[in-house]
Amino acid sequence: MPRIEDANHLTLEAYKAKFFPAPLDPITSNGISYHLKLESSSTLPDHDLDECLSLIANSSANDYASSSIGWSPQKKRKEMKLPDLRYILLIRPDSPPAANFRIQGFLSFMLTYEDGYEVLYCYELHLAPALQRRGIGKQLIGVMEQVGINAGVEKSMLTVFVKNQAASKFYEKLGYSTDDYSPEPRKLRNGTVKMPTYTILSKSMRDGPMHQQTEEHG
Repeated sequence: MPRIEDANHLTLEAYKAKFFPAPLDPITSNGISYHLKLESSSTLPDHDLDECLSLIANSSANDYASSSIGWSPQKKRKEMKLPDLRYILLIRPDSPPAANFRIQGFLSFMLTYEDGYEVLYCYELHLAPALQRRGIGKQLIGVMEQVGINAGVEKSMLTVFVKNQAASKFYEKLGYSTDDYSPEPRKLRNGTVKMPTYTILSKSMRDGPMHQQTEEHG
């Protein structure tokens, strides 16, 4: 069985053992240590899925709505249940399983293929407003990239909305650049140039762990 398919068929515990050989360390912000937990789309409780969806809606619904992708909570929720998706959850300490605002941030990703390459694709990265611009996003990306390195994939990829310049700059600082397969402007029959509403960024996973930046904006 090919490497990507083999990885995606692993149970959650086997996936952890293979790609996260060391325990996931808590992330501390303002003296509070947030627990990191790995889930798959099939093990993620519905309550936690709803909280992740709320984080997306609060931070990015307008960007989706003004793009060629469009915003539909139902379609997004269906996408979030794709079989091979994995989730890194940022959990508020001492919060019971069904507590509101238990999930303070999350990153979802998938080992997959893009244009013939074995890649690690970041689907979503969202944080509660109080935890933004504190270096947490950078740390979550670093955790995710370890999966790509341990899996031996060619590159890490993600999609960013053109209008979201802050996100673009954030990923650029982490070594991401426009991928060769990112959509380009299209000239219509009437001469109008239609600009893409999103950009695909990528970064080689052959160069080792994420470069350490001095500035943290995630």
